This record gives sequence, C-alpha cells and structure tokens, in this order.
Amino acid sequence: MKPVLALLAVAACAGPSQGGDHVAAWISDTSSYGPALTPTVSIADRYREVAANILAAGHADRGAYAKLAFLTDRIGHRPSGSPELERAVAWAAQAMKDDGHVVRTEKVMVGHWVRGVEDAALLAPVARPLPVLGLGGTVPTPKGGLTANVVVIHDFAELATRAAEVKGAIVLYDVAMPPWSETKGHAGYGVAVPYRTAGPSLAAKLGAVGVLMRSVTPHSLHTLHTGALSYDPAQPKIPAAAVTVEDAELITRLAATGPVQVRLHLESQQLPDAESANVLGELTGREFPDEVVVIGGHLDSWDVGQGAHDDGAGCVTMMQAITILKKLGLQPRRTIRVVLFTSEEKGVWGAKAYAADHAAELGKTVLAVESDGGGFSPRGFSLASKPEIKDRVLARLTDLASLLQPIDAARIRPSDHAGTDVEPMIASGVPTLNLDSNNRTYFDIHHSEADTLDKVDPQQLADAAAAMAVLAYVVADLPERLDAPAP
Repeated sequence: MKPVLALLAVAACAGPSQGGDHVAAWISDTSSYGPALTPTVSIADRYREVAANILAAGHADRGAYAKLAFLTDRIGHRPSGSPELERAVAWAAQAMKDDGHVVRTEKVMVGHWVRGVEDAALLAPVARPLPVLGLGGTVPTPKGGLTANVVVIHDFAELATRAAEVKGAIVLYDVAMPPWSETKGHAGYGVAVPYRTAGPSLAAKLGAVGVLMRSVTPHSLHTLHTGALSYDPAQPKIPAAAVTVEDAELITRLAATGPVQVRLHLESQQLPDAESANVLGELTGREFPDEVVVIGGHLDSWDVGQGAHDDGAGCVTMMQAITILKKLGLQPRRTIRVVLFTSEEKGVWGAKAYAADHAAELGKTVLAVESDGGGFSPRGFSLASKPEIKDRVLARLTDLASLLQPIDAARIRPSDHAGTDVEPMIASGVPTLNLDSNNRTYFDIHHSEADTLDKVDPQQLADAAAAMAVLAYVVADLPERLDAPAP
C-alpha cells in the first residue's frame, strides 16, 4: 500500500471526529470549544486527527465525480443567458438540498451573447478553409462576411509601428502563450491573453476591419480556444475570432513571403440581458453562524466542450467538500457557504452581484476560497488580501496547510490574485484563496471543445474536495477569526 493511502486508511479506522469539542479534548485545561491559539499550540496539532479523518473520507469519496458527470453529460456546456445554465442552477440547488444543506438562489441579471454561423477561408496565396471560433462578445461581420489582407502582429509595439498597414486589414495576433513551468506555473497566460481582450479595440483604433487571434494555449492539436474580449467604448467594434496555433503559424509563414488574404464570416448576436442566479448552499455554524467561510466556483462555461474543468470541477469540489463534512457529523463554529457564481466567463456578473448583495455581511466573512483552475490534484493555495492582514493570515494558513501533507497539498504562497469571483470581496477586507492544483495541462483544453469529462480523473477530483473540506472546516472551527491579531 502506498504511504499516503496507508496513512489515510489508519485515520479512517479511528472513526469521525466530533468537531471542535473532540479536538479540544486533547488539550488540558480548556473550555469545551478549545483555547485561543498560542505560540505553543499549533493549528495543525489541534486539528490533526479530525483532518486525517476528513482526508480519509474524502479520498475514498466519489460524490464530486458523480455530480460532475451529471452536470457535464446531462446538462453540458452552460453559457451565460442560456437554458442550459438555468438547468444547471436548478440542478445544483436540488443536489445540495438532497445532501442535506440549507440552500437558496439569488437572482442575477447576466449578459447574453450567442454565436451563430462562423466560417473563414484563406483566399491567397493558397485557397483552403480556415477554422475559426468567435471570441466571446464579438460583433458579427457585415452580412456575407468581409475579405481583407492580413497583417501579422507579434506584440503591441509592432502594432504601433505598422499602423499604416493595419488600416483596412485584418490583424492576426500571433502571440504564443509560454508553456507551463515548475517555477512560474501558468504565468504565461497573462502574456498572451491581453491580445485577446484588448487587441481588437487597439487594432480598430488604427483602422483594422477585423482581428484573428492565435488561440491562447501552449499546446495544440489543431484546437480552437475562445475567451472574452473587452471592447473599448471609444473605438469601433470590429469582429474577432480565434484560429488554431497551427493556422496562425501557417499564416505567419505565408505573410513572410507576400500578401495573405482571408475571408471572415461571423453571425454572432448580443441579446437582451437574461435572468440567472447564484446558488448558495450552507453548512450552518454551531457557535458563530453569522460568520462565514465562502468556498466557490463558477457554474457557467463557454459554449464549447462541457465546461468540465472550467469550472464544473471547481463547483462540484466545493459542493462535495461540505457534504463530506456533513457525512462525518462535523459542524464547525462558523458557517461554511458554498457559492456557485453565475456568468463569470462573460462579465463576472455573479461575483459582482454577490459582493453587492452581501456587502453588509462581508465584515463577518472570514475567508473566501475559489477553485477555477481545473479538477486536478491539489497542491495548496494562493493567498491575496489587504497588505495589513496578509502576514498573519499567511502564517496561520501555513500552519493549517501542513495538515494536507499526506496528499501533497501543503503549499501556501502569497499572490496578487486569488480568483476572479472572490476578488470583489478583497476591498471589504476579506482574505481570499485560490485552490492551486497540478494543472500543467489545463490550458491545453481551456475554453475549447476538448474540455470534457474524460479529462477529469476521479481520484484527483476527490482529493481536491478532501483538501477543501479540511481547509474550510478548520478555518470555520478556529476559536478566533483567521485574521485576528496575534495574541
């Protein structure tokens, strides 16, 4: 038996802990809920047994994968404003009710963009079809499409120097996303994605009539990757679509030897805003029920693939985390609230609405955690918060995260960004975390037809739910808030 499995099996034999009371029983001269933290009593020491029990139960649990299978195979992709997203909202609410949680939905109005017919072709110097995938939010081409020469751009500095050529042309941003690395992870996403978001308006400012974008992915098997653009209201809106890495490089090679002409045809539409909802499920706290640990992911997806890793996996990870705790009979001092945010991909509507709707209680939100990096093996967490609390929160989380060493998820690191859906809470003083994972292949399938259930490993997903259950339970059960001043 592997060492990690042996450790979890031994812990499982010990039976479920009864929460803070059980943990406090290890420490002499305490109240029934345990003492305040002191330099001589670490979080890890106080919660070691209950954490081992949670890890053992979570490691063996397949509830998250069962939920994800239904969400992806029976409902499918869930674009903002679509009937599928609203089916997912209803399903998620019922699934958490069936697991015994307190559940409600909160109305959110969301944007509703839909793609129509999309096609393109290389016309010169060779004739061949050119597969394209419209960027999220793109305007359509004129009826019948548009035909223009292509100007290949490799960075924004080059765009400025070639302004005269850009006027009347289709700009191709051939910007490669750097690969994943051991030291920087997927930092390369930030290198390429500004060309997708801001590139169309910057090209339009110089008179371009359309944009093609090299798909934002480090590896490709002729796969198209979409993603949102952001039009500058001061500039004309021009159509924009992704091409594959392979076709971007082909056009670049052809353009090096002479003119390249492309026909682009998109029939996308921006429809009136639609009604959707955030889904909230709670494991109510036994002592401080009005203090909250938020854990969440976004329920919507793009209209390609099944949204399995992005972000169905994040949603079911959080849903199953509180279900594992409930099955073990664990009720922490504070409330753990799962929030499944709507419409993250196209405008972050759900997160903004949650922060506004709950503004009065954010002062009692002790932590907000997001999972939006795929359902891979957990590796730890990234922390973003106001500077004045970061050091003490980081120290406590580092202590706590050592409980996750059996599944190699004990890394805690400071970051400037812990997640799009939890970010709006930082201004109110809420420390935020992102669940980090071994997601080196995430951007190979991100925002593409390849983001499907078969890419998710049930054991890795189970371990992610187990890690979240430990983290959420301990933070919610601590005698004092995570951001409390040191004693």
